Amino acid sequence: MFDDTRLDDPQALAVVDEGLRAVAGWGAQVRRAQAAAEPELGRLLQVLAPRPRAVVAAGPDGRLLRTVLEPVCPVPFVAWPHAGLPGWAGPLDLVVVLSTTGRSESDERTVAEAVRRGCDLLVTCPPDSPLDRTRSARGVLLPSGSLDPLAVSVPVLEALHSLGLGPQVAAEPVADALDAIAQHCGPGVPVDANPAKELALVLADHVPVLWGGSPLAGRAARRIAEGLRAATGVPAVAGEVAQLVPLLEVAAEPDPFADPFDQDGSGAAHRPALVVLDDGRSDEASAHARALLEHAATLRAVRVHEVRADTGPDVARFASLIAVGRFAARYLQAGQVDPD
Repeated sequence: MFDDTRLDDPQALAVVDEGLRAVAGWGAQVRRAQAAAEPELGRLLQVLAPRPRAVVAAGPDGRLLRTVLEPVCPVPFVAWPHAGLPGWAGPLDLVVVLSTTGRSESDERTVAEAVRRGCDLLVTCPPDSPLDRTRSARGVLLPSGSLDPLAVSVPVLEALHSLGLGPQVAAEPVADALDAIAQHCGPGVPVDANPAKELALVLADHVPVLWGGSPLAGRAARRIAEGLRAATGVPAVAGEVAQLVPLLEVAAEPDPFADPFDQDGSGAAHRPALVVLDDGRSDEASAHARALLEHAATLRAVRVHEVRADTGPDVARFASLIAVGRFAARYLQAGQVDPD
């Protein structure tokens, strides 16, 4: 059961204070990651070839790099979430490894395999970690300075831009955007002026269904769904239109006489709420997809809510959408109460 009065109750919010502080400090994490990597960024072109045959972004966080670079990268770009490397990777290719801890056995195997095959290497990890000791004459190691994957990815994206492989990405606009979200969505901002608390109210007692119209907004939808599941245990889903429209089409009809406290009946707890993430980068195809989703939602009286971040660089917009979702997840967690 969800108690919306807890969203403006300092005592209730204190329960999730650690999580709220972590989200509020995300901008600082980006700045720390950039500062730690700065000394090594200057020597990239002295070590790495400016135009590899292909780029392999190893590990689960390589998908973000692919989403940013794939539309503009002049060489093939592969996100490889598995251990090791693709069979074709060799001396003409660049392997990128984002490691927040530097202690993953999978990352160590990937780096060792890249060294054995003679690949160029761009690795980020904490100083003095086991991965830090795995060095190559054809590699650059960026000290991570943060345990947050997105914060660490910002200097890596800057490095890839320096190599002519992607768009320009600067840390300060991303950090500033995250600071702005923290200011607008912090616990001291009341419900009627707080986008994250508003989102929490929309999702309370509903199944969150999230969709983003651009590649980065779609990635943000998946990250927010992961965060909602982790923080609250709700079965949040994110995906493409072909996956989400059927979920909306089979939504139960709203019952105005249903008991809102009945979690096993036909109340709102079993109905979806559609969240559309808009980063201002939609095109004709995504506009059509959004129309299909909203039409399906309208037919089943499913509530539709938009979260919009349409200013600043693409990565800043992406980070802003996720930050709103992270705050909302904590507010949902704070609002949950045991009806017994």
